[in-house]
Amino acid sequence: MNQEIILKSRPKGKPTNSDFEINKIDEPQLKEGEVLLETQYISVDPYLRGRMRDEKSYIEAFKLNEPLSSALVVKVLESKNDSFKEGDYLTGMLPWKKRQVSKAKGLRKIDEGEVPLSAYLGILGMTGLTAYFGLTHIGEPKKGETIVVSGAAGAVGSTVGQIAKIKGLKTIGIAGSEEKIEMIKNKFGYDVGINYKSTETMSKAIKEAAPNGVDVYYDNVGGEVSDGVLVNINQFARIINCGAISLYNDTEIPTGPRVEPLLIKNSAKMQGFIVSNYEDEFGEGIKQLATWLKEGKLKFEETIVEGFENTPQAFIDLFDGKNKGKMIVKI
Repeated sequence: MNQEIILKSRPKGKPTNSDFEINKIDEPQLKEGEVLLETQYISVDPYLRGRMRDEKSYIEAFKLNEPLSSALVVKVLESKNDSFKEGDYLTGMLPWKKRQVSKAKGLRKIDEGEVPLSAYLGILGMTGLTAYFGLTHIGEPKKGETIVVSGAAGAVGSTVGQIAKIKGLKTIGIAGSEEKIEMIKNKFGYDVGINYKSTETMSKAIKEAAPNGVDVYYDNVGGEVSDGVLVNINQFARIINCGAISLYNDTEIPTGPRVEPLLIKNSAKMQGFIVSNYEDEFGEGIKQLATWLKEGKLKFEETIVEGFENTPQAFIDLFDGKNKGKMIVKI
């Protein structure tokens, strides 16, 4: 039975399962120049929440009653496309369907064997590239500096911390449980871990962890966590705005501290980005990440949810911090 997952209604606040619908669909018919694909893994990511709003953004909003889409790993079941053959594994942006046909534009072949196929949705995919380009291009890390990473136990944050260690930085990670703190320190090599849920005053905790101040802040969270980090930045600090998961479900624009004085007096740089800004350099980034992975300098964590029908719940669970590392659905 073939199925698709559509956006039934636009979420108000935190998404619920009622905002999604799973439909039976016909088996796709293959035409010349196309490939028949079977989904193996689906990536669920916080940024998808923004696409559920009917508003202008850097990427087109999802349409109601149509399938959602994200990065997928798929298997070629049949091919009438000279570029790919039956049995190939591909990855790229595709709709949430069990089976579908595609002209394969924008899809790339991946190798099965050295790393799990799911890694191409994480450490060797958009997640790893987001960590790599955000840190190296905007963060401009220098040996001996101090970096703070919010969302440090997530897919991006755990990778950022490891790259920062490779670059010779002191690493401070912020996460939401003692279990995650132990993981980022023992598995991903963070020097210090701060549990924001059990920390009364974030600014004080950051000052104690970074007595010489913060040179680079890689922000995946926003909100009050970031407020506490920003008051501890050094002169010429670089703040990388990658995500703001703490704010994605807000129905009104929150008011917080005004950051302009902090940036001005410290001559600091604060820059947001999306990974596609560096699309022309993806090949270089994947090559470097793969090299570090083979050398044992990078490790990764995955939270695997099984079952196509559980994709919406896996996405919702991101906002409760139920994932360690990359959240992936296995079909």
